[in-house]
Amino acid sequence: MKKREFLKTSAILGAGTLIAPSIASSCMNSAAQASATASLVAQGEDGLFLQPELGYAFDALEPHVDAMTMEVHYGKHHAGYTSKFNAALEHADFHSTDIYKIFASVSDHGNAVRNNGGGYYNHNLYWKFMSPEGGGEPTGKLAEAIVADFGSFAEFKDLFSATAASHFGSGWGWLLLDGEGKLQVTSLPNQDNPLMDVSPVQGTPLLNIDVWEHAYYLNYQNMRKSYVEAYWNIIDWRFVEALYEEALNA
Repeated sequence: MKKREFLKTSAILGAGTLIAPSIASSCMNSAAQASATASLVAQGEDGLFLQPELGYAFDALEPHVDAMTMEVHYGKHHAGYTSKFNAALEHADFHSTDIYKIFASVSDHGNAVRNNGGGYYNHNLYWKFMSPEGGGEPTGKLAEAIVADFGSFAEFKDLFSATAASHFGSGWGWLLLDGEGKLQVTSLPNQDNPLMDVSPVQGTPLLNIDVWEHAYYLNYQNMRKSYVEAYWNIIDWRFVEALYEEALNA
């Protein structure tokens, strides 16, 4: 298979995995769970990181996220992080194709790898956490863990919303599973994530929300809180649950 054909095929396959969590049964088998993390990173035959397909149309999340924001955010910002991440790795003469190993030692590889690698991966997650069929509340083991660690889903929702809405400047809000098996909510600046060795709070990402202005400003202007509130209507809890189950079994 020629390289161009391989890359095209990889992108198409990536699109299929992005759609799967929205339509899967909530009782996912081990194979489906294993595909959750595997579908987060797309790579070409040469090891270059590829931007995964969205798996839904730009207007599919309206009115919560508008089509123009989606088009610019995915087509410009995320695409830019993808190309710059590959360029930064090449410039640093760092050829690992394991993004998790890159993040585990990201402090050794310079800000271009850190910022663009985070921008690439964080957006890969973000698109998958949203679905036209999203909303509601989690179920199963994740729901039980949220009650155990936060008191109730309502208390978790309030904490996550407040953390994301109040984050100073650009960054992300996160739900993660830490090394002790506890759920934590935090926010991190710029394009940092909990997988990075520079993060003060480390663990497995289970949910994020982009609070850079380009994620919401066209539709919500300076009303970040309204954007965060709207996000709850489109969260794909089946995918979050799959990541949680996978992290427990790791």
